[in-house]
Amino acid sequence: MKDLFGNALLDYQNGNYTEDLITSTSISDDDVLPLSYLFRDFKDMPKLEQKALQMTKGNVLDVGCGSGSHSLYLQNKGLHVKAIDISQGAIQVAQERGVKHAKVLNVLKETETFDTILLLMNGTGIFQEMVQVSNYLIHLKSLLKRNGQILIDSSDIKYMYEDDDGGFWIDTNAGYYGELDYYLSYKGENEYPMKWLYLDFDTLNLACNTVGLNCELVMEGEHFDYLARLH
Repeated sequence: MKDLFGNALLDYQNGNYTEDLITSTSISDDDVLPLSYLFRDFKDMPKLEQKALQMTKGNVLDVGCGSGSHSLYLQNKGLHVKAIDISQGAIQVAQERGVKHAKVLNVLKETETFDTILLLMNGTGIFQEMVQVSNYLIHLKSLLKRNGQILIDSSDIKYMYEDDDGGFWIDTNAGYYGELDYYLSYKGENEYPMKWLYLDFDTLNLACNTVGLNCELVMEGEHFDYLARLH
């Protein structure tokens, strides 16, 4: 990983902002991801994220924390938050912004236990592929304290395969339709492609049931997205 994401966050944090991130997937064209959006306050967050933060309690793990916006909000509410990300640049920015406990760490290497685990901004993305979902869920379950919860969001991207006649062109011989290749570029440089997973709620629910987690639909968003509570 070149950590172009982290480099972009550092540029914005240090006043060197000149352009935004460009993202695309194996089924979608280039899209602009404004860096300012990654530094948003609570009032500017989507309702799903606001709901998740309002439900957060106890000792918290913020997985894929990015610039630390969620962690800072919770920290300011008096909660103890550990923020982790695989991006060195992101963790540096989170620390500079005031996140007290921020660490470069893959969640699969985490060993502490928590009352709330947050996976927001398509939290299922880090699962990467369907074959890894159970492994991640089993590990996340092991990190929960008694009566702990996992708050995770994602989207059912089936709509992206819809044609003009209302039909779907999903290849039934291919893998799960939410498995995508994700591409990111910044200042003309391309990051190494990564796997990214969007899980519809029913599929997430089924995966949770197989590993002994209860899965509740908390809230649906305005664009095929949803927030779920696992416990």
